[in-house]
Amino acid sequence: MRDTVQRTDLLRRGRRLEYLTLGWNLVEAVIAIGSGLAARSTALVGFGIDSLIESTSGAVLLWRLFGDEKSDLREERALMLVGLSFLALAAWVGWEAVSTLLSRAGPDESLVGIVLAAVSVVVMPILARAKRTVASGLGSRALEADSRQTDLCAYLSAILLVGLGLNALFGWWWADPAAALVMVPIIAREGMQALRGEECDDCHLDLSEAVPGSPVDD
Repeated sequence: MRDTVQRTDLLRRGRRLEYLTLGWNLVEAVIAIGSGLAARSTALVGFGIDSLIESTSGAVLLWRLFGDEKSDLREERALMLVGLSFLALAAWVGWEAVSTLLSRAGPDESLVGIVLAAVSVVVMPILARAKRTVASGLGSRALEADSRQTDLCAYLSAILLVGLGLNALFGWWWADPAAALVMVPIIAREGMQALRGEECDDCHLDLSEAVPGSPVDD
């Protein structure tokens, strides 16, 4: 009984963490894309679109963890769309970054982007660590994989912060597109993982199964 209660608590914590990540990514996307367009920053816009796609990926994971077991086909299609979106984003970011470097049309400073990246560098590792703790308790490969995805978000945030910071502090306009280029392989990796379905292999966890024979109230 004690193990069942503990598992139920872990499932609830896992769901709250996923909702928190989803909400953060949506807010992050809106701020990053808006401020990136204003500053003409490829790195910032790319970071924002990446967060938006990750929100979709996170929604698929929530669907898989706490949803209908019969939704496998729709899940595969959704993950394929997410993966292709990541790959398209990687191609766009790479193209825009190279174009910016060749044209030497550097972006403006973005204090909003710097603050956003700095906050994300702090928030994402905390979320990733919390997910790993819950994943270990549940034995969930899905949450473990998602924690690694959150780690990647932290890396992207750090890269973005360096690029925006160098541009703002020293006027190194090329730092922004250079940061964008560094992001490309990370974004592409996210796309390949989604296409292979690595985030959701064997990851269905139905909350109603936490207490046999009875539903679990949130």
